[in-house]
Amino acid sequence: MNLERIVITGVGVAAPNGNDLKEFRHSLLNGKSGLSFTEVRHMGTWAAGLCKFDETKHQNRKMRKRGTRAGAISIYCASEALADSGIDLTARDKDRVGIYIGITEHGNVETENEIHELYQNNLDTDLWSHHHNPRTVANNAAGETSLALGITGPAYTIGAACAAGNMGLIHALQMLRLGEIDLAIAGGISESPQTFGIFAAFKAQGALGHDADATKATKPLDKSRNGIAIAEGGALYTIERYDDAIARGAKIYGEIVGYHVNSDATDFVLPNPTRQSQCMAKAMKMAGLGPDEIDIVNMHATGTNAGDVQECQAVREVFGNSKNTLINATKGFIGHAMGAAGALELAGNLPSFEDGLVHPCHNIMELDPECAIDGLVINEPVKKEVRVILNNSFGMLGINSSLIIKKV
Repeated sequence: MNLERIVITGVGVAAPNGNDLKEFRHSLLNGKSGLSFTEVRHMGTWAAGLCKFDETKHQNRKMRKRGTRAGAISIYCASEALADSGIDLTARDKDRVGIYIGITEHGNVETENEIHELYQNNLDTDLWSHHHNPRTVANNAAGETSLALGITGPAYTIGAACAAGNMGLIHALQMLRLGEIDLAIAGGISESPQTFGIFAAFKAQGALGHDADATKATKPLDKSRNGIAIAEGGALYTIERYDDAIARGAKIYGEIVGYHVNSDATDFVLPNPTRQSQCMAKAMKMAGLGPDEIDIVNMHATGTNAGDVQECQAVREVFGNSKNTLINATKGFIGHAMGAAGALELAGNLPSFEDGLVHPCHNIMELDPECAIDGLVINEPVKKEVRVILNNSFGMLGINSSLIIKKV
């Protein structure tokens, strides 16, 4: 494989507390939560991270009506990333542009809605939408994006549970190095709060966060944490070869210098800290970096009791002796955006290269002693020169991913 340098040149964000990177970053630095109460079918009111972007900014109403919320998030983020990068697709060979979007699950929303309508209408299957199949196929988000943007290169999704956001970027890097494409749109998206099933499932697991104040429904690493807040959103990036970016005078957010993906092979849900620490260590080995050279570690930190403790054990094992590394987490602000989580959390930290600030964890009122790690940034941003970010994203069925971005 050609080991050409691969860089990020554009970012498109739809977050519960920001509709672009600037707004999202401002929210993270200023303690603005994206969580609010919403009515969940069959379940009553629960806190969730819902986005408020303009669904028809980059697609017409007819296409949105035919498509999905996942597609709308993807089209918005992809279009914003392209605009941010200064890339004009009309001047590109669209066969050489790839779309790689990480997802957790897809099709639940449309299937639940169709079944709901079925039961409101005496189980009359003639009312079942003829758009159901294209709405529910797993590649829907990437497919809708290719339709909206006229991209004729490879466009598909990557199912990797909550590690999927990182996986989208990793796959884009690999395809660029293989010479399959010349430009990638990659990252992760989620429409999860639109389905009641995910709320019901996490509630059944005893892992659905709750509080009288919606903004405090999830409290990763806090002693009183009681679960996750389900969120939607997305972060998609334009990814290209360093030489191509330099040739066109592009703004470069950072270079992908290391990554690793592995599996626990131990449990359906509970993470394996040994495998997580190995994932981080092997990503650093690929990047040729030691723990003291990592400036920020963004933890997955979901807000579940066991998950947070296990991940803290893994991070402590790798970075426990580092005098340089600061550690933060993002889900206290926005909830758990599932397949979008890793990509969104990376976006929240990327501006650190320029503004020299590390955003804090949110909603830690009393740190759980089992989650104590040297370098943890709590409540207020910390000033620091940042040159390297390690972004963790882990998922159910034991999928782990670590991605390392370096300032150029």
